[in-house]
Amino acid sequence: MVSSFKIRLTSKGRSHRLCQLSVLIPLALGPIIVHAQSGGLTLDEALRLALQASPSTKAAEASVDASREAAVKAGQLPDPVLKVGLDNLPVTGNDKLSPTADFMTMRRVGIEQEWISADKRLARKERAQRAVEMEEGGSLANIARVREEAAKAWIIVLFAQRSLALFTSIEKAMTDDLGAVRAAYRGVKASASDVLQAQMIRTQAQDAVRKAEQDLVSARIALTRWTYAPVESVADSMPPLASHVPGLPVADLEKYHPMVLTARRAENLADADLAVAVRERSPNWTFEAGFSQRGGQYSNMISVGVSIPLPINRAQRQDRDIAEKSALRTKAQLQYDDALRDMQTEIETLSTTLTSLNERAAQLHAQLLPPASEQVELATAAYRSGAGSLTAVFNARRMLVERQLEITDLEKEAALTWARLELHVIPHATAATGSTTR
Repeated sequence: MVSSFKIRLTSKGRSHRLCQLSVLIPLALGPIIVHAQSGGLTLDEALRLALQASPSTKAAEASVDASREAAVKAGQLPDPVLKVGLDNLPVTGNDKLSPTADFMTMRRVGIEQEWISADKRLARKERAQRAVEMEEGGSLANIARVREEAAKAWIIVLFAQRSLALFTSIEKAMTDDLGAVRAAYRGVKASASDVLQAQMIRTQAQDAVRKAEQDLVSARIALTRWTYAPVESVADSMPPLASHVPGLPVADLEKYHPMVLTARRAENLADADLAVAVRERSPNWTFEAGFSQRGGQYSNMISVGVSIPLPINRAQRQDRDIAEKSALRTKAQLQYDDALRDMQTEIETLSTTLTSLNERAAQLHAQLLPPASEQVELATAAYRSGAGSLTAVFNARRMLVERQLEITDLEKEAALTWARLELHVIPHATAATGSTTR
């Protein structure tokens, strides 16, 4: 919102010393803002600090590490089962509880192994890899979110600094004006009303400075939430507000745009789930081999066997699983199409908005500020010649300040739009490694 000074002045006093006042605010004839912050935290430094310090980034990477560990075992056979036992032990008669007296008593040791076919293990392994990629997608999406939010917080600090510099310059100008009017009043060249008007304008300028200081403190606190370190100031240097995102083809959106990337990987995971369900339709066999020892007067024995589950109701069990995964795959495909369309629409909207904001700011710079500055000069000249009023001078100056604030607000909105468009995309190097630390 554009701030403004709104005071209705009625004095008809004159002062030939007004030519000594700082009527032409330093900002009027040059850039809008006097860049008081020559140093400070740059945007790139803020983004780097945010990624390094963010607990959510570390948490997302830990989740990726966990999924990688889980994926290692996905293609493995189950552990073999060691089986020991004592068969046919007498519990009555003369041979009661004797493990060797009766010929049917056997001390048994064996091993059992569930066998999972190679194609089923491969399907499970592929599914686990898709799950890893899904977690990596979530981690990359979090990186993009942190970058975007940190950039927007940095931009808000930057424009809070610029607004404070603007209001500080105005306050200084008003203070100088008040001193000059008071001197003119003592020389009987200005009226008491002129002094009161200058005091009122200076008071409003001081209040605007206090408000700008408050806004800057709040903006610094918001930026600290992302950098995890106090920020005294940010460098007054914005990158060019141009984005490469609108030109990205769909294949690149799937690599670098979090929402599209996540939707594509969710579809890939659904494909892998369906493949696993199809392979699981066939049961796993279990093989067993054992050795049985009897008393010394009897022969020892070996046993072999195989256990084969009987899928007697595939239509209601295995086929239902396949139908479920197939429906979820269709869901993932449709969600991908929807996400892609949403992103293309949002990118187009943000791109046109950014272009419009940049053009409007440039147009106002070129066509609005010069006439407003000239109006201040004309009002000042008229007052000095006795043909104008001090009210007109202050009103012209107020209009100039409002135009400067209007342009500053446009530039801030353009910078925030650029951050939403450009910095929400995952950096190419980060997308290639899947991490900020690898």
